[in-house]
Amino acid sequence: MSCGDPHETDCREVLAEVYLYLDLECSDQRRGIIRKHLDECSPCLREYGIEQEVKALVARCCGDETAPEELRRRLRAKLAELVLEADSRELLAE
Repeated sequence: MSCGDPHETDCREVLAEVYLYLDLECSDQRRGIIRKHLDECSPCLREYGIEQEVKALVARCCGDETAPEELRRRLRAKLAELVLEADSRELLAE
């Protein structure tokens, strides 16, 4: 996804890292970059809001449980793969 407006950080890059941002699993510097992008990009902020709601729902359902590191690694890899597929489809559509 790209909103079409120029940003310092690409929309796809921000959305690919939104779960890391939500889980506080990225550096403070990276969090600042993502926060700045979300502050200036309405489409990404809407997407972030959806992701935040999903995360809250999962937290309510799962309580204090945490996923094993191997599962987290596989999920991150799959999410990255899906972002690349979406990027490819977007490029083909242009």
